[in-house]
This record gives sequence, structure tokens and C-alpha cells, in this order.
Amino acid sequence: MRKLNAWRGKQVLVTGAGGFIGSHLAEALHEQGASVRALVKYNSRGSWGWLDDASASVKDSIDVVLGDVQDAQLVRRTVEGCEVVFHLAALIGIPYSYRAASSYLDTNVRGTLNILQACLEEGVGRVVQTSTSEVYGTARYTPMDETHPLQAQSPYAASKIGADKLAESFHASFDLPVATVRPFNCFGPRQSSRAVIPTIIAQALRADRLTLGSLDPVRDFTFVTDTVDAFLFIAACDAAIGRVTNVGMGEGHAIGQVAEMVTDLVGRSLPIEQTSERKRPEKSEVMELVCDASRLHEMTPWRPRHDLREGLEITIQWIKEHLDDYRPSIYSI
Repeated sequence: MRKLNAWRGKQVLVTGAGGFIGSHLAEALHEQGASVRALVKYNSRGSWGWLDDASASVKDSIDVVLGDVQDAQLVRRTVEGCEVVFHLAALIGIPYSYRAASSYLDTNVRGTLNILQACLEEGVGRVVQTSTSEVYGTARYTPMDETHPLQAQSPYAASKIGADKLAESFHASFDLPVATVRPFNCFGPRQSSRAVIPTIIAQALRADRLTLGSLDPVRDFTFVTDTVDAFLFIAACDAAIGRVTNVGMGEGHAIGQVAEMVTDLVGRSLPIEQTSERKRPEKSEVMELVCDASRLHEMTPWRPRHDLREGLEITIQWIKEHLDDYRPSIYSI
């Protein structure tokens, strides 16, 4: 993790801090000297999500708030006193959005509105809105820059477009200093089997075959610590305010190619079975996402430090150590 002097002593809020990217970001901010408040989705077990796995020094230092971004009053209290807010809390599973679209509107749109309104009222100096490459839909051209048309090919994508447009509107209407980060496919330790790479790895380690959906979609995969680096650089960059910034490698890999790479790395030759259950509806499948990160490179010193193979090696080792947390025979949505 590259050190940025910008974070020492700053009061920072990370929403969705118990999740995959959010937990890595909260830890990185702590390591760089920030005073971190972490909003974690309330649960009756008192779990902090992946922050439960953080070091004792991190857990002793971070101010964890259990709550929900849908609660405007709680959000306002949580934002109070913060200089920078990283908003990552969201429902992200695309298949589940087919079943529970209203939940995505409640969390991703209403929750984002609550964050933006609280940041405006509290005078927060910098807000980072987390987007997703899914808002672009299937590529009309590659690599895809920030001017690529937005296409909602799933309820999830529609909810994230709505959230991004709210952030845009708060900057235009109220001069709220919002920077929108649009990561392409992030992967690494702590990612759930809802995502394709952990699914492939867990099956490759434990099953006698890989059971997947379509092998043809092309994705641009970025390792999680590189994605976190980009968040930190963008948040500290004045030129990013009021703009969307893509984060990605600029390399496309078909799902079938990733599966072959994983089986090679684990040393097992496995057949691949494609099932309709794991495929998106035809018009909803996003066939190609490849990032143009020129804006990020021009504005910041960010460069990725892991290629896909290196990131997979690290992720495979981590999943080996946490294999009991994965159920490869079950399709997680």
C-alpha cells in the first residue's frame, strides 16, 4: 500500500466497511494515519463483517457504527465530524436484483441520497461515491472511457446509475465536492462466492468439476489492493471532483480463460459444466467490459501493482485458508 500524507489525522467515514472492498479500504486508511469511522450493516450477532478478521490494532482503533444507510437520522449522526466520506455501502449481487429490485432502490438509491444529504448538511470536505462498470452495460466500444453511454441491463445497474446521478446532481446543484469512482471487476481475498473468481477458485479446490454460467463474457479484473490505492488517490485529487473516474487494468479476459488460469494454478484439470441457472437472462448479460483508465493515469500517479495471475495466486492461497467459508456446490446470488 502506497503511503499518502493526505490521510494522516483526517476523520474519515467508510460506509460498507464490513464488506469486501470496504474492509480493505478501512484498513488502508488506518495504516495511513486516518481516524476511521466504519459504518457496518446492523446485525443481531454484532458482527463487523470482514473487519472481524482485521488485526487487533485496527479493531481497537476504528470507530465501528452498526446501522443502515437507509436510516437518514443514523446516517446524519454517523457523518457528523467527518472530513471525508467514502460511500461503498450497497447491495451488489446482480442475480438477487432480479428477485428483489425494490431492495436495491432502497439501499443503493435512497441510501446514497441519505449519505449525500448528510454530507451536504454537515459540510463534509470530500465525498467519494462508489460506482460500478456494470452501469455501462455491454461495451459499444473498447476500451470504455467515462463518456461511454450508460445502459441499465439489470435492476442492480439501474440502481447504481440512479445513485451516480444523484451524486452528480448534488455537485451541480449544491457544489457538494463529490468524486465518483467507477471500478471495473475487483477481486481478491474476502470476496464472496457471489462473484465469479471466488466461485471458480473454491470449485477448483474442492469439486470434481467447475459448474459455471456463460464462459464468453469478458471482464477487466483488478486486484483489490490496487483498487483501494485508486480510491485513495482519487479522493485526494482535486481534479476528480465533479467527475467520474474509471479504475481498471485495460485488459479483457473471458470467464473461460480465467477458469483455465485458475485450474492451471491449482494444478488440477477439471471439466467445465455450464448451467442455465448460473446464466443471466440473455438481454441482461453484459458481454464485454474493458476499462480505459486514461483519466486516472492523467490525474494521479496510480499504477496497478498486480497482474491477473499474481492476484489469482494471492487469492487462491487466501481461499485455501478460508475454504470452510465457501460452499462451491451452492449457487450464491
